[in-house]
Amino acid sequence: MGERLTADDFNRLFRYFKHTAWRLEVQPVYLVDYEQESVRRYLAGTPQPVTEIPPYVQWLDDIRAVTSEGKRVERVRVLEEPPTDYQRWEAWAGKWNVTAGEVIRYIPRSRAVEVGLPLEYDWWLFDSLRLARMHFDPDGRPMGGEIITDPEIVLQHCAWRDLAVHYSAPDDQGLTAA
Repeated sequence: MGERLTADDFNRLFRYFKHTAWRLEVQPVYLVDYEQESVRRYLAGTPQPVTEIPPYVQWLDDIRAVTSEGKRVERVRVLEEPPTDYQRWEAWAGKWNVTAGEVIRYIPRSRAVEVGLPLEYDWWLFDSLRLARMHFDPDGRPMGGEIITDPEIVLQHCAWRDLAVHYSAPDDQGLTAA
């Protein structure tokens, strides 16, 4: 459907977008190696701040850099009902993303289905021009993705982004309380 998305491709898109980077997160769990110890410790009641995880720190530094230039980085997370253990950790860790300048909103899965959001895959939309469609295995491990620039496909994702933002709420409205 589009060009294969490698980690380098994603980094180029993320670092060099001009105005907006927006993501829809639909996975109930993401098995990202560098997060696993922090998730385990959070669930055990001895949370490890994500500021102690070098790849996460790099992400936060990148967010601070682009938002200090006036760019926007936003996402909507689709939550299971009730949220999974991973989603609870993610909401807890998200405070550092928000402090770095990212906007995070939440929508319950039932509401996302009701309003017609696509829940089969995660994606990033860069400047409303490039779509980075992401792939995960059934357990939530990243499996690459693709870059799509077809105007009709990108326009449909812009409409879905607008729906997701309209029907979601910021964390401070209690959607992630577990």
